Amino acid sequence: MLQTKRKGEWLELKIPKFWEGKTIEDLFYNEWEAPRKVTHLFRTEKKVLVNGSRANWKLPLVSGEKLEIKLFEEEELQVVPNFQEIQVLYEDDHVLVLNKPPFLNTHPNDLQLETNTLVNAAAFYLLANGELRNIQQIHRLDRDTSGAILFAKHKLAGAILDRMLEKRQIKRTYLALVHGVVKAKKGTINTPIGRDRHHPTKRRVSPSGQEAITHYQVIKTDKNNVFSYVKCWLDTGRTHQIRVHLSYIGHPLVGDVLYGGKPIVNRQALHAVKLEFTHPFTLENVECQAPFLDDPPIFKDIDIYSIE
Repeated sequence: MLQTKRKGEWLELKIPKFWEGKTIEDLFYNEWEAPRKVTHLFRTEKKVLVNGSRANWKLPLVSGEKLEIKLFEEEELQVVPNFQEIQVLYEDDHVLVLNKPPFLNTHPNDLQLETNTLVNAAAFYLLANGELRNIQQIHRLDRDTSGAILFAKHKLAGAILDRMLEKRQIKRTYLALVHGVVKAKKGTINTPIGRDRHHPTKRRVSPSGQEAITHYQVIKTDKNNVFSYVKCWLDTGRTHQIRVHLSYIGHPLVGDVLYGGKPIVNRQALHAVKLEFTHPFTLENVECQAPFLDDPPIFKDIDIYSIE
């Protein structure tokens, strides 16, 4: 764990023993793997200090020194803030985790004309709390999928979390309600996914598609053996991945008419139930569970805190 403190627009970070001898260049390029463009911005605009003085980026750091990084400047908003009730699962100066409701797009396609999205609601929430900043979405959820979604509050956090997502260091666990009894109680679906030539938004399993790996485990079946509750976690993040893969093995999501599910409920029965990641600055493990939001409920008699 790192000792950090916010001081106005600056983050103060005490150099730990395991960083002694590293340079600021090492931290940006190797520890945080920040892109060159982001790193160049901090360097040229003198947004990094050591013990209160302008930093020498090539000088080895000493344990106990105070590293200060200017992270919390006000920004001109790129989206239109728009009030909507949102459920915060976790928040600090760097990241925000929200419980996305169904029937809501994550981000606007047109930044000025479209305002009814989760990003607009998050922008309003931050503004109401005195934070004038552009929030960055780290991963996405389909419009009708609910659950935990991760945002970064500033560019450096966004850059670090983007790399963590690419390296599969952010674990996203989903719960799906599917048709039928899944015979194999645990397994992995490793089949590539590509576009469906006959449908503009549909995806399908295709040998020429992109690599897609879904792990699953059956949590329980309903008392009439008609449905199964399936926990899924991903090694890749393809569009509609869980929906396509579970349909491919003969168990489409309930409500997912695009992939063979029956319209028993009013959306595809998929919920991002858990999100886990190492905090980019404190190195603490952050674990968020997302309560179900449907009324009437889709996922019945499931304890979200029992899902590992």
